[in-house]
Amino acid sequence: MAGNGEAPIPVGAKQEQDKKARSGWQGPTRIWEETEQQAKKLKSSEDGEQQRKLPKRKIVLLMAYSGKGYHGMQRNVGSSKFKTIEDDLVSALVRSGCIPENHGEDMRKMSFQRCARTDKGVSAAGQVVSLKVWLIDDILEKINSHLPSHIRILGLKRVTGGFNSKNKCDARTYVYMLPTFAFAHKDHDSQDETYRLSAETLGRVNRLLACYKGTHNFHNFTSQKGPHEPSARRYILDMFCEEPFVREGMEFAVIKVKGQSFMTHQIRKMVGLVVAIVKGYAPESVLERCWGEAKVDVPKAPGLGLVLERVHFEKYNQRFGHDGLHEPLDWAREEAEVTAFKEQHIYPTIISTERQERSMAQWLSTLPMHDFSATAHAAAGLGTKAPSSLEGSDGVGDSD
Repeated sequence: MAGNGEAPIPVGAKQEQDKKARSGWQGPTRIWEETEQQAKKLKSSEDGEQQRKLPKRKIVLLMAYSGKGYHGMQRNVGSSKFKTIEDDLVSALVRSGCIPENHGEDMRKMSFQRCARTDKGVSAAGQVVSLKVWLIDDILEKINSHLPSHIRILGLKRVTGGFNSKNKCDARTYVYMLPTFAFAHKDHDSQDETYRLSAETLGRVNRLLACYKGTHNFHNFTSQKGPHEPSARRYILDMFCEEPFVREGMEFAVIKVKGQSFMTHQIRKMVGLVVAIVKGYAPESVLERCWGEAKVDVPKAPGLGLVLERVHFEKYNQRFGHDGLHEPLDWAREEAEVTAFKEQHIYPTIISTERQERSMAQWLSTLPMHDFSATAHAAAGLGTKAPSSLEGSDGVGDSD
């Protein structure tokens, strides 16, 4: 035994060595490596841990955007063919650290709801969305840093946990901006940029727009409802045309309409029919016929000038706006920013696009093709039974 030159290992020490070998222990070097790996793992997950510790709260965001180049507001999950406003918004929410990535993939996880679905090409100066987010520091600045300049988050407010921006909305106000030559008589040059709207014609326009006020069956002002569907009845609180103004040598006017809710294309058709009457293509009596069961051929004005101006939450404000815990959703402090955004991004886009693409002038040239005396019932020989559904929407317009 002495010839081996090695001292015998005590039984207890041998067992300890075997135990360390089985556990992968390799001395001080192994301990240092494990410590470094744990530190790296801790460092890499530090931000995520901090976010998970932040409170997740229901909020509303005040949004403004120019809709040109977008296929509407509402996101089409799984479809990259048509880009929407919500695609850019959700991406900014994830990148800014407000929501986890899986919430962007399934928006129901953050209880997301928009107040109004603006369709292709339609802009907004006062869209409101509700959702649950992590209330990170400088949240508005961080979200906006990941958005293009033509989409802005202008305000944020805390709301009740069960708040839903669509269901709690009492009314919506839209504006429709159009060149005033649209109201020139049909015998006048439809592309005359020197045309100026007279006080007499403006008065007639407002008298006709006032006919929409109250509750009516608007089935003729959408492609989605039949005359017997209860949801075709809509309540319009107000509709009028403001005084005209000149931009870049062309005169424009803004029509403002406030209603509880609107169907697809409803506002554009309301504007289109008044234009057709003022120009002399349709009799004023067609307005009264539109409330009946017969299908009337109502022209649809271009979508370019349509803007979601404001959404209203009167009942919510009465109940929660002054309870000491929540703020009223009136956005008075943000009014200057809203106005500035319209002047910088929305109105210039409408004016420049109208000049380049002549959408209003082209649409006006189609008005003689409409037959305002014919009805679908007479043409098809239908009796008292109304169609249960009408042709589908082409996806360009306004809807709630």
